[in-house]
Amino acid sequence: MRSRLSQSFESARRFGAALVILPALLLSGTVVAQDSNEPEASVKLPGFPSERPMTYEELTDKGLPSIVVVHQLGRDGKEEEGVGAGFVISEDGFIATALHVIGEGRAIKVKFADGSVHHATGIHAWDRQLDLAVLKIEAEGLSPLPLGDSDKLKQGAIVVAMGNPHGLEHSVVKGEVSVVSSKREIDEIEMIQLAIPVEPGNSGSPVLDLHGRVQGVLTMKSAVTRNLGYAVPVNRLHALLEKPNPTPMDRWQRFGSLDAEEWIPVFGSHWFRKSGQIRVEGVGDGFGGRALCLSQTEPPDLPYEVAVSVKLDSEDGAAGLVFASDGQDRHYGFYPTSGQLRLTRFDGPTVFNWRILRTLDSDHYRPGAWNDIKVRFEKEKILCFVNDRLVIESTDNGLREGWVGLVKFRDTEAEFKRFRVGKTVESLAPSDETKESVLGKVVDMKEDANWDRELIASLSGKAEASRSVLSARAEELDRQAKQLRRLAVSVHTKSIERALLKALDEEEDRIDLFHAALLLDKLDNPELELAPYQRSFKRMAREIRDSLEENADDFARIEALKKHLFEQNGFHGSRTDYDNPANSYMSRVIDEREGLPITLSVLFMELAREIGIKSIVGVPLPSHFVVRYLPEEGSAPVEFIDVFDQGKIMTLDAAAELVSFNGRELLDEHLIPSTKQQIIERMLRNLVSSRFDLDSPENVLPHLELLVALDPNDPYERLRRGMLRARLNDPDGAREDFGWILETRPHGIDLRQVEQMFRRL
Repeated sequence: MRSRLSQSFESARRFGAALVILPALLLSGTVVAQDSNEPEASVKLPGFPSERPMTYEELTDKGLPSIVVVHQLGRDGKEEEGVGAGFVISEDGFIATALHVIGEGRAIKVKFADGSVHHATGIHAWDRQLDLAVLKIEAEGLSPLPLGDSDKLKQGAIVVAMGNPHGLEHSVVKGEVSVVSSKREIDEIEMIQLAIPVEPGNSGSPVLDLHGRVQGVLTMKSAVTRNLGYAVPVNRLHALLEKPNPTPMDRWQRFGSLDAEEWIPVFGSHWFRKSGQIRVEGVGDGFGGRALCLSQTEPPDLPYEVAVSVKLDSEDGAAGLVFASDGQDRHYGFYPTSGQLRLTRFDGPTVFNWRILRTLDSDHYRPGAWNDIKVRFEKEKILCFVNDRLVIESTDNGLREGWVGLVKFRDTEAEFKRFRVGKTVESLAPSDETKESVLGKVVDMKEDANWDRELIASLSGKAEASRSVLSARAEELDRQAKQLRRLAVSVHTKSIERALLKALDEEEDRIDLFHAALLLDKLDNPELELAPYQRSFKRMAREIRDSLEENADDFARIEALKKHLFEQNGFHGSRTDYDNPANSYMSRVIDEREGLPITLSVLFMELAREIGIKSIVGVPLPSHFVVRYLPEEGSAPVEFIDVFDQGKIMTLDAAAELVSFNGRELLDEHLIPSTKQQIIERMLRNLVSSRFDLDSPENVLPHLELLVALDPNDPYERLRRGMLRARLNDPDGAREDFGWILETRPHGIDLRQVEQMFRRL
């Protein structure tokens, strides 16, 4: 179901001009929120704009006291990592800005034109798709700007923006609304296009009309010209304020952060988790921009092995493994750097304490790709591997005990996955026997790229014929490559199918629905690691249990669960990006705190089960999934809990009204609780619907394969799969599905049309 906001949007079309999000000098950062122990504050919006158009001087005098410079702070609370703008919208401390200005994982401070500085104490509301955020500071008597009605904004209207271009604080520029329709759609959001000078540091600036009313918030500039910018219409800010999703500061700073029980960052940089992978950005505090991230897992006694897969944003960077670390300056490092592999020993904090043990080129290292690096640490030697090939052997014995983990240097941005430590660690690469077995089944060609001059000369004698033959062979290889990629997808789909069927082949109350939902994520993201999300889930449940009184009943547990999700961690229903497939992926819901009714409900139900509530069920209202608490006899049931709307309690009449709003009638069958398999099937159908509009048909086929595997007797999914198989030039697969339909003759299917399609095959 589309949200009420998103229903007003037309289908997306990407605007042709090259765009960039205005950087806050660095795009990492944080935002903060009001104390979760306080009642939710409401934003007191001002009125009283000027009745007559003001001069630029008057507008500047009126507006500048309301403009703030927004600074991101480093993890030490001092280092400024980015600069943007914001503006006061409430006399009691609410400040609007662009979300990318504050990012995630950092503290925020704001500076007023009079020089006063305030640290943000909370985030009142935020939305990734809109790129908007509302900060909270502890202040009274501020000078807010009145919010206008951007729907009334006309082409050619004169506007003024106040911000901090290139760090020049509290600057003022003027321009006008420039497009014929006054709005352009960019990334599915209507934007106001402006003819106005826009520079880094203007992000979050208010766009004012000559009456002093805010008409938009600057978020983008053209990459082609400095005099073309884009602003989010202020009416989107109005809508955001109607349904805030406040998040406390300490919780916001944990968005995407590493679990402190598993990892300890050392020497700064921004270490965070995304899609199950550990990522790092920003220069570290150690010499050479060095930063560590040490595993809390204590390595075994020597000998042991430690390994990780790493990918660098640029081969000029350096990042990899650290071992035998004292937790500070003393450690070994093995890592790719500038396209080579290096083993080093650090004995202190300066370059004079740094010893390069070995640097070399290796054909086994794959630039620009994931590389698995491993160290075998023995009493008398160090063995270093890349992609299972021994590349460095050292007898250096300067260090022999300490922690293991990750390291990066300079301004490298890197990704890590599959960190392992133990007496021995498993290889991620298939064995030679496995490769020979697989390739022997599907490949009948040899690879030889060593074209010598004699060969070229001999072929050039019959250049036209040679070119024709070689081109035909290349096309044949392209077809084979396409077939191999499709085969790889089919193999992956089958593995997910087996894992999913196994997960659902349990007694209903023993099925791990959270795990099953993660398997759907892995279907589309084969590199996704499930374990970090399972640990995050356990941690969330533990935090909820720790907040409960000893004899808390189910109602108290439900309230604690709602508080944890919606007040303390900012989970919310997707307002403006409803149809994005990310809302159907449980890992993305955990990472981004945003989702569909059904994904949020699954998280709610599974956390409820984990903290001891047994009587929570999912109810499949048409176009809007909800949950329901069914207590034991003698207690009044909670009719419905709308997890999409921050756990709002909904009566039966309200549910009927919601269903009616979506053009349906609420029937008794809609109130029957869904089984966990039915929930997974509904999530798969949501993915099919959202991805059909975005992807090529072959990327949707795996979801239909799973749906048929879960319910082989569903004629509608059989029909959809058959039609898609025919479209993808798979006549045998299409005949299988159409033949099954013609044989079983299910009701509700136009058998005559199916027979015609079958004959055309």
